[in-house]
Amino acid sequence: MALISNESLERVKAAADIVEVVSAHTDLRRQGARFVGLCPFHEERTPSFSVEPTEKLYHCFGCGVGGDVIKFVEEKDGLNFAEAVEMLADRYGVELEREQEDPRAEAKRQHRRRLEQLLERSAAFYSNYLWESEEAGKARDYLARRGLREEVLRGFGVGFAPSAWDKLLVRGQQAGFSVEELRAVGLSQRGRSGGDYDRFRERIMFPIRDRRGRVLGFGGRAMRSDQGAKYVNTAETDFFHKSQILYGVDRAKAAIAKASRAVVVEGYTDVLALHQAGVEEAVGVMGTAITPDQVAALSGMVEEVVLALDADSAGQEAMLRAQRVAAGRRMRLRVAAMPAGEDPAEMMAAEGGPERFREILERAEELTAFQVRLVLERTDTSSPVERDRALAEAAPVLAGMGETVSRDELVRQVAEKLDLEPAMVMGRVVAATPATGGQQDPGPERRSPSQAPPVRRLAELTSRERRERALLAMCIALPNEGREYLARLTEAHLSPSGLRAAGWLREHPEDPASNLPHEDGELAGLIAELVIMSREEPASQEAMELNFLLLDQRRLEDEIAAAGERGDYERRAALSRERAALVQRIAHAERPASSI
Repeated sequence: MALISNESLERVKAAADIVEVVSAHTDLRRQGARFVGLCPFHEERTPSFSVEPTEKLYHCFGCGVGGDVIKFVEEKDGLNFAEAVEMLADRYGVELEREQEDPRAEAKRQHRRRLEQLLERSAAFYSNYLWESEEAGKARDYLARRGLREEVLRGFGVGFAPSAWDKLLVRGQQAGFSVEELRAVGLSQRGRSGGDYDRFRERIMFPIRDRRGRVLGFGGRAMRSDQGAKYVNTAETDFFHKSQILYGVDRAKAAIAKASRAVVVEGYTDVLALHQAGVEEAVGVMGTAITPDQVAALSGMVEEVVLALDADSAGQEAMLRAQRVAAGRRMRLRVAAMPAGEDPAEMMAAEGGPERFREILERAEELTAFQVRLVLERTDTSSPVERDRALAEAAPVLAGMGETVSRDELVRQVAEKLDLEPAMVMGRVVAATPATGGQQDPGPERRSPSQAPPVRRLAELTSRERRERALLAMCIALPNEGREYLARLTEAHLSPSGLRAAGWLREHPEDPASNLPHEDGELAGLIAELVIMSREEPASQEAMELNFLLLDQRRLEDEIAAAGERGDYERRAALSRERAALVQRIAHAERPASSI
């Protein structure tokens, strides 16, 4: 795809309200010229997260994340740079321009946009048909019996597909869309005689959307027992890949951020019922098995996921796969054990159901502990064959945990229950551990946006790093004086991250917050931190000079140590004399000013 023009990027950032964007994920309050709140990227009790509304920047002084409004959308919505820009452009009404547009790429983009419009119009058609047609009365009655109110149904765009074999097909063509386009998005399919007909007929329709709220496909529930499959989804298309999508994620993402967890359930009505009951962090996997792609999608949004899924054998195998995927990510998986034969939608419709479900959520246990407990509970420990089977089932579960204290405790429980030596159990666990090491870093090519290495926390910085950041922030606050100090700072004065930041400031002396390097999340976060510091910390020529002198002292001490290691005592003596003179200058500078 062609590059989005720099002018368009600037218009998007100018139009976007970063306070509004961030407030969907955490509560902010004004503190002077900036806004502060609890960090939406890590758990904390004392606010350390800052938003600078003028420059459209954010930074957490606790965990070190930071960047501009585009980077924030990338991180929280799990989008790439172009997708984040497009989402903000749509939200704030900015028309994007692209540079050096390849005619074929432009044609492909326009074709995709037409198909997106077709899906949106079809969703609107189904929704209107549910509420306005006499034929859909039975569907409205069914949804009402499930305890689902009109407000939540309209909010999720639930609709009804007519029983006629070609109603949507005809409507689509009347609106100017071709049969091929309807087929491309899975709304029509070819019959045995060669003609096309509507894929969805006489079904309750659930639009399936991505995080940005764009319709990707549909799920249709049958109204009669003789309609074949109870649920039919859109066939796999360029838009729709069921294994990668979470139903309701567009409506749940803000609640997920605020609750610091996602609740994963099976079906469409489960999600609707939970949202109606106030559990708005719920999303659906549209089946019993949570997939690795869905786990990966959630890892870009939240660190804790509660699975409220069927615990049958297929569901347990799916949970084991989820655990393996989560092992390489910063994610905690827990299980809310649903009563046998009762799904969340049924529970919500019963008296006291919402309270019961919340109690189950609060009692949710770690996925591995849940899986091991299930294995042990269904094992006849009087049978050696059963004990061996239980150990064979438990070992890969424990292996997926990596080397943790929790795993050691579960190994002890398994050994005790099966009357085995802990060393034997651990031996089976080690044998079941994948050769790649379940907890290794997934590598930059597979790391999600939120897993990019953050800027180090303030508490983790050395005194030199804190001092260099103070000086670089003052270079931003006082750009005329800052140019002089940026020119004097060398590789010997700065840490690797400080050196990169100084290079960026030399290249962008007037507006360092403009066009942050999104391909380099660490540098973008550091620049955002420095800009926010420049607005808050006092800056003066005297303070800048003192911080520079202290950095220069550290430089000399490093060079003195290096000369000693080389045995160059003459050089070491000369540097020591230089340091003594510098110490006197520092003492003089400290009298009128104070350092960081």
